[in-house]
Amino acid sequence: MSQTDVLHGSRIVPVVVLDDASFAPDLADALTAGGIPCAEITLRTPAALDAIRAIAGRSDFTVGAGTVTTAAQVDAAVDAGATYLVSPGFDDAVAERAAARGVTFIPGVATATEIQRAIAAGLDRLKLFPADAIGGPAAIRAFGGPFPQVRFLPSGGVSATNAAEYLSLGNVFAVSGSWMLPSAALAAKDAGTVRALAASASAAVLASAA
Repeated sequence: MSQTDVLHGSRIVPVVVLDDASFAPDLADALTAGGIPCAEITLRTPAALDAIRAIAGRSDFTVGAGTVTTAAQVDAAVDAGATYLVSPGFDDAVAERAAARGVTFIPGVATATEIQRAIAAGLDRLKLFPADAIGGPAAIRAFGGPFPQVRFLPSGGVSATNAAEYLSLGNVFAVSGSWMLPSAALAAKDAGTVRALAASASAAVLASAA
Protein backbone atom coordinates (compact mmCIF):
# COMPACT_ATOMS: atom_id res chain seq x y z
CA MET A 1 0.00 0.00 0.00
CA SER A 2 1.38 3.39 -0.99
CA GLN A 3 1.52 6.44 1.22
CA THR A 4 -1.57 7.88 -0.42
CA ASP A 5 -3.57 4.66 -0.81
CA VAL A 6 -3.88 4.53 2.97
CA LEU A 7 -6.15 7.58 2.77
CA HIS A 8 -8.56 5.66 0.49
CA GLY A 9 -8.55 8.45 -2.06
CA SER A 10 -9.66 11.18 0.32
CA ARG A 11 -8.16 14.54 -0.62
CA ILE A 12 -8.98 16.17 2.72
CA VAL A 13 -7.43 15.02 5.99
CA PRO A 14 -9.22 16.52 9.02
CA VAL A 15 -6.91 17.29 11.92
CA VAL A 16 -8.72 16.30 15.12
CA VAL A 17 -7.90 17.42 18.66
CA LEU A 18 -10.20 15.45 20.98
CA ASP A 19 -10.57 15.79 24.71
CA ASP A 20 -13.23 13.09 24.99
CA ALA A 21 -12.62 9.77 23.24
CA SER A 22 -16.27 8.76 23.59
CA PHE A 23 -17.17 11.17 20.77
CA ALA A 24 -14.76 9.52 18.32
CA PRO A 25 -17.23 7.01 16.77
CA ASP A 26 -19.88 9.69 16.21
CA LEU A 27 -17.22 12.02 14.81
CA ALA A 28 -16.10 9.36 12.35
CA ASP A 29 -19.71 8.78 11.33
CA ALA A 30 -20.24 12.52 10.78
CA LEU A 31 -17.09 12.95 8.69
CA THR A 32 -17.94 9.89 6.59
CA ALA A 33 -21.49 11.14 6.02
CA GLY A 34 -19.98 14.43 4.87
CA GLY A 35 -17.78 12.68 2.34
CA ILE A 36 -14.48 12.57 4.25
CA PRO A 37 -13.69 8.97 5.28
CA CYS A 38 -10.50 9.65 7.21
CA ALA A 39 -9.03 11.71 10.04
CA GLU A 40 -5.75 12.45 11.75
CA ILE A 41 -6.18 12.38 15.52
CA THR A 42 -3.36 14.38 17.04
CA LEU A 43 -1.44 13.09 20.03
CA ARG A 44 -1.93 16.41 21.83
CA THR A 45 -4.44 15.24 24.43
CA PRO A 46 -4.64 12.32 26.89
CA ALA A 47 -7.73 11.08 25.01
CA ALA A 48 -6.00 10.70 21.64
CA LEU A 49 -4.93 7.06 21.81
CA ASP A 50 -8.30 5.94 23.21
CA ALA A 51 -10.01 7.87 20.41
CA ILE A 52 -7.89 6.06 17.83
CA ARG A 53 -8.73 2.72 19.42
CA ALA A 54 -12.43 3.56 19.34
CA ILE A 55 -12.52 3.89 15.55
CA ALA A 56 -9.62 1.72 14.39
CA GLY A 57 -10.41 -1.19 12.12
CA ARG A 58 -13.49 0.28 10.47
CA SER A 59 -13.88 -0.67 6.82
CA ASP A 60 -15.42 2.71 5.94
CA PHE A 61 -12.99 4.99 7.76
CA THR A 62 -9.22 5.42 8.00
CA VAL A 63 -7.74 6.76 11.20
CA GLY A 64 -4.20 8.04 11.61
CA ALA A 65 -2.22 9.72 14.35
CA GLY A 66 -0.83 13.23 14.13
CA THR A 67 1.80 15.21 16.01
CA VAL A 68 3.94 12.05 16.20
CA THR A 69 7.35 13.30 17.29
CA THR A 70 9.07 10.33 18.97
CA ALA A 71 9.70 6.67 18.22
CA ALA A 72 7.75 5.76 21.37
CA GLN A 73 4.73 7.60 19.99
CA VAL A 74 5.05 5.61 16.77
CA ASP A 75 4.66 2.40 18.76
CA ALA A 76 1.81 3.74 20.86
CA ALA A 77 -0.13 4.99 17.85
CA VAL A 78 0.35 1.84 15.80
CA ASP A 79 -0.57 -0.34 18.76
CA ALA A 80 -3.76 1.72 19.15
CA GLY A 81 -4.67 1.02 15.52
CA ALA A 82 -3.45 4.04 13.57
CA THR A 83 -2.82 3.14 9.93
CA TYR A 84 -0.77 6.22 9.08
CA LEU A 85 1.32 8.72 11.02
CA VAL A 86 1.82 12.44 10.48
CA SER A 87 4.52 14.58 12.04
CA PRO A 88 5.05 18.36 12.10
CA GLY A 89 8.72 17.86 11.18
CA PHE A 90 11.22 15.29 9.95
CA ASP A 91 13.02 13.12 12.50
CA ASP A 92 15.23 10.18 11.53
CA ALA A 93 14.30 8.10 14.57
CA VAL A 94 10.59 8.53 13.91
CA ALA A 95 10.99 7.70 10.21
CA GLU A 96 13.05 4.61 11.00
CA ARG A 97 10.59 3.36 13.63
CA ALA A 98 7.63 3.90 11.32
CA ALA A 99 9.40 1.94 8.59
CA ALA A 100 10.17 -0.85 11.08
CA ARG A 101 6.50 -1.02 12.07
CA GLY A 102 5.42 -1.01 8.43
CA VAL A 103 3.16 2.02 8.77
CA THR A 104 2.74 4.93 6.38
CA PHE A 105 4.62 8.00 7.59
CA ILE A 106 4.03 11.52 6.29
CA PRO A 107 6.66 13.81 7.82
CA GLY A 108 6.50 17.57 7.93
CA VAL A 109 8.92 19.64 5.85
CA ALA A 110 9.38 23.37 5.32
CA THR A 111 12.66 23.66 3.39
CA ALA A 112 14.45 22.12 0.43
CA THR A 113 16.98 20.57 2.82
CA GLU A 114 14.24 18.77 4.75
CA ILE A 115 12.64 17.57 1.52
CA GLN A 116 15.97 16.09 0.41
CA ARG A 117 16.36 14.31 3.77
CA ALA A 118 12.90 12.84 3.45
CA ILE A 119 13.57 11.66 -0.10
CA ALA A 120 16.82 10.05 1.09
CA ALA A 121 14.73 8.17 3.67
CA GLY A 122 12.53 6.79 0.89
CA LEU A 123 9.60 9.16 1.44
CA ASP A 124 7.95 11.20 -1.31
CA ARG A 125 4.57 12.09 0.23
CA LEU A 126 5.31 14.96 2.60
CA LYS A 127 3.37 17.35 4.82
CA LEU A 128 4.25 20.96 4.01
CA PHE A 129 4.02 22.79 7.33
CA PRO A 130 3.22 25.52 8.10
CA ALA A 131 2.08 25.86 4.50
CA ASP A 132 0.58 29.33 4.57
CA ALA A 133 3.45 30.85 6.53
CA ILE A 134 6.13 29.57 4.15
CA GLY A 135 4.50 30.73 0.94
CA GLY A 136 1.36 28.69 0.37
CA PRO A 137 0.60 27.55 -3.19
CA ALA A 138 3.52 29.59 -4.57
CA ALA A 139 5.96 27.62 -2.42
CA ILE A 140 4.47 24.33 -3.54
CA ARG A 141 4.83 25.34 -7.18
CA ALA A 142 8.45 26.32 -6.55
CA PHE A 143 9.29 23.03 -4.86
CA GLY A 144 7.79 21.18 -7.81
CA GLY A 145 10.73 22.17 -10.02
CA PRO A 146 13.61 20.50 -8.18
CA PHE A 147 11.43 17.80 -6.59
CA PRO A 148 9.04 16.55 -9.30
CA GLN A 149 8.58 13.18 -7.58
CA VAL A 150 7.24 14.70 -4.35
CA ARG A 151 3.56 15.15 -3.57
CA PHE A 152 2.56 17.43 -0.73
CA LEU A 153 -0.03 17.54 2.04
CA PRO A 154 -0.27 21.27 2.86
CA SER A 155 -1.16 21.97 6.49
CA GLY A 156 -1.22 25.15 8.53
CA GLY A 157 -3.42 27.97 7.31
CA VAL A 158 -5.44 25.74 4.97
CA SER A 159 -9.10 26.76 5.14
CA ALA A 160 -12.42 26.63 3.37
CA THR A 161 -11.40 29.68 1.35
CA ASN A 162 -8.12 28.34 -0.06
CA ALA A 163 -8.47 24.54 -0.01
CA ALA A 164 -9.58 24.41 -3.64
CA GLU A 165 -6.55 26.42 -4.77
CA TYR A 166 -4.19 24.03 -3.02
CA LEU A 167 -6.02 20.99 -4.38
CA SER A 168 -5.78 22.32 -7.93
CA LEU A 169 -1.99 21.92 -7.84
CA GLY A 170 -0.66 18.78 -9.47
CA ASN A 171 1.88 18.10 -6.72
CA VAL A 172 -0.69 18.22 -3.90
CA PHE A 173 -2.24 14.85 -3.03
CA ALA A 174 -4.48 16.15 -0.21
CA VAL A 175 -4.92 19.08 2.16
CA SER A 176 -4.92 18.97 5.93
CA GLY A 177 -6.80 21.20 8.33
CA SER A 178 -9.36 21.57 11.08
CA TRP A 179 -11.77 24.15 9.67
CA MET A 180 -14.53 21.52 9.50
CA LEU A 181 -13.95 20.68 13.19
CA PRO A 182 -14.51 23.85 15.24
CA SER A 183 -13.51 23.40 18.87
CA ALA A 184 -16.97 24.45 20.05
CA ALA A 185 -18.59 21.69 18.01
CA LEU A 186 -16.18 19.09 19.35
CA ALA A 187 -16.71 20.24 22.92
CA ALA A 188 -20.50 20.09 22.45
CA LYS A 189 -20.28 16.74 20.62
CA ASP A 190 -22.20 18.39 17.78
CA ALA A 191 -22.01 15.77 15.06
CA GLY A 192 -24.49 17.65 12.88
CA THR A 193 -22.24 20.68 12.52
CA VAL A 194 -19.26 18.47 11.73
CA ARG A 195 -21.25 16.62 9.08
CA ALA A 196 -22.38 19.86 7.44
CA LEU A 197 -18.90 21.38 7.43
CA ALA A 198 -17.40 18.15 6.11
CA ALA A 199 -19.89 18.16 3.24
CA SER A 200 -18.93 21.75 2.45
CA ALA A 201 -15.24 20.81 2.53
CA SER A 202 -15.92 17.90 0.20
CA ALA A 203 -17.38 20.41 -2.25
CA ALA A 204 -13.94 22.02 -2.41
CA VAL A 205 -12.58 18.77 -3.84
CA LEU A 206 -15.19 18.87 -6.60
CA ALA A 207 -14.39 22.53 -7.25
CA SER A 208 -10.69 21.77 -7.62
CA ALA A 209 -11.44 19.02 -10.14
CA ALA A 210 -13.79 21.16 -12.22
